[in-house]
Formats: sequence, C-alpha cells, structure tokens
Amino acid sequence: MTPSQLYHQAILDAAAARTGDGTLQNPHASARVDNPLCGDRVRIDVAVSGGRLERVAHEVRGCLLCEAAASVIGGQAPGERVETLIELRQALRDFLGDDSLGPPKRWLALQMFAPVAHHKSRRDCVMLPFDALVKALEQCDTSR
Repeated sequence: MTPSQLYHQAILDAAAARTGDGTLQNPHASARVDNPLCGDRVRIDVAVSGGRLERVAHEVRGCLLCEAAASVIGGQAPGERVETLIELRQALRDFLGDDSLGPPKRWLALQMFAPVAHHKSRRDCVMLPFDALVKALEQCDTSR
C-alpha cells in the first residue's frame, strides 16, 4: 500500500477541517496522551452534561492520521453518551485490526481509516485522540 492510499483525500480533508480544534474554557476534564514512538501528542478538553458529551476541543501535534481522527471526534462526539464513546474506542480498535468488520455504527466517517488496518504501526496514530477522549471522560462526573 502506497502512502497516497493511506493518506487519501478524505483523510486530508478531515485533517484540514480541524473540527473542534482549540481548547474549552472551563472544561470538566482534560487529558493528554503522547505516542513516544512517533512524537504525536493529543490534548482533549471535555464538558459533560446529563451523561452526554456536551462540548469537546482538541489540540493535536501529530501526523495527518492523528489530526483527522481528532477532527472526526470534534464533529461527531458532541451529544453522544459517555458510555457510547468509551465503547466506540474499542470498536474502532477492532475495526483497525480487521477492516472487514466495518466502522462503528453511526460513525461511518471512520471508514476513511480502513487502509490503516494494513499498517499496524499507524493504528496508534488514529487511536491516540480516542484514547485521550476516553481518558478525559473517565475523569468526569457523568451524573452532571
């Protein structure tokens, strides 16, 4: 698989969109996750209300895959139940390990990461924003 197949137009567009880029004023929780192997770094701020993610923002210093994954979170995660987002991380990990599974339901945008299934070393780049999101959510009082 060539780099152009891995970094196809949907990945480029999502990374460029930077949906949710920035920080939240007065977040309920924040988490930072680093990948020491490649140097990617993601910080996620979250605000939770009624057991749902109300607002999310991210700061990414990483590759296009990491930026695209964070942008998908910024666009699709608000309004989701906290439990759903925690389950989503594992569903995405499973999908990246076996792209025949298909992307998690209601998150069809994650289909763009199917080529990553063939690049084990790049899976962590996609997972990093989701790991940071879950880490932040686990710090929240979900009864808010």
